[in-house]
Amino acid sequence: MQSPLVGIRRLRARMFSSVRGRATLIAAGVTALTLAVCLILIWSIIRESTEDRQVDKAAAAARQLAAVAVVAHVPNPIPPTGSELMQLVEADGKVIAATTPMQGRPPMSQKKAVPGELRFDDVICPAWLNHCYHVTGIRVLQPTVYGRPLTALAAVPLLSIRDYLGTLTVLLLILLAVTAIVAASTWSVIGLAFQPVEAIRTQMADITATALDRRVPVPQTGGELQRLAETVNDTLQRLQNATERAHRFVSDASHDLRNPLAGLHSRIEVALTDPDDTELRPTLQAALHNTERLSNIVDDLLELSRLDLGAPSPLERLDLAELVDRELSRRPERIPVTVTLTPGVLVDANPIRLIRVLDNLLSNAERHARSSIQVVVGRDGDQAVLEVLDDGEGIPADAREKIFERFARRPEARRLNSGGTGLGLAIAREIAHAHGGTLTAHDSPAGGARFTLRLPMATRP
Repeated sequence: MQSPLVGIRRLRARMFSSVRGRATLIAAGVTALTLAVCLILIWSIIRESTEDRQVDKAAAAARQLAAVAVVAHVPNPIPPTGSELMQLVEADGKVIAATTPMQGRPPMSQKKAVPGELRFDDVICPAWLNHCYHVTGIRVLQPTVYGRPLTALAAVPLLSIRDYLGTLTVLLLILLAVTAIVAASTWSVIGLAFQPVEAIRTQMADITATALDRRVPVPQTGGELQRLAETVNDTLQRLQNATERAHRFVSDASHDLRNPLAGLHSRIEVALTDPDDTELRPTLQAALHNTERLSNIVDDLLELSRLDLGAPSPLERLDLAELVDRELSRRPERIPVTVTLTPGVLVDANPIRLIRVLDNLLSNAERHARSSIQVVVGRDGDQAVLEVLDDGEGIPADAREKIFERFARRPEARRLNSGGTGLGLAIAREIAHAHGGTLTAHDSPAGGARFTLRLPMATRP
């Protein structure tokens, strides 16, 4: 049975750790603070208005008493009219008349009016009363029936905090009710807004390596959630494509490695079964050829893995024409090569990788060319261009992208050179991309294939 402490911890985690809980707490806190300020102002207005009414009540009672004293003798005790505490006082402090509670009491206030003023106000807190009182005095200077100046005093009780308990309770209930409504509304609205997020999370939790074809629901809200779902689906699509490419890559690599390994194994078995065979040297030469092909495949796989990881390579300022001319002079000419070089085509590149691109393109051209190869170096705007053309059979339009896939070898390539790895063009394109360039295949004017490498021209001094 779950203990209450565990439930409290989960509730606290949900309230303080989740976006929904924090947003609800913030909204409720801001609402409560704003309402508290507003209700304090309202309470202050109510209190001041009530006190003003009390003061006006005392002033009205004092004025009424003064008016009576002008025209007639005031009865003693004074009948209460608007105030229970009233006195009619002479200038020397003698009380002429008073209400019943004030009989035998001294003047309620010893305060005198400012010269030129007929009214004064005072606050008293006599020990024989439980409240503080506001006293208003009205001076009677015109002739009265008493024949001397008088002061009419009237007092009303000042309201204490206990007198406002009802009002404060109502205001506090309003604050709590509105805060609770805002908190509940915020919790519900954010919950509804996060339903698509929860649906995306649930769907993502069910997606495994064997279910990459599944997609998360896309809410048609036109906002951030829709863009999030679309981005997640795009990421899943790229992940699925990468996984499929990896599976194909493993399958093709296994297939290409199996053949030389099987040939090497069978030749060694034959040599061991008949050690006196005079054909041992050709057998060893064939085994050496297979080991060389295996080594080439492993080297290409390692180079592709480094390119996939984006491993940094040192860059140098290179003149593309000089690099091509130098490498062609070192390369044995199996097929005549026509060269058109534009000097001063500078690029920032890794020379080893750029030479590998050139070697791969030339090896590919040598396999397919009938009689000649053409190499062109030039510039096109802010791009350096290297082209390798041959006069072979060309590449069908529907295969011009497929030939850049890993282990992709067209039937003609397998027939012309069974020792290729099928990774040369893939490596060349990855190197081009690593340098911010492109490598594409087109038709050659001579009817064969034309491979075009474009790299950014060097702009830094």
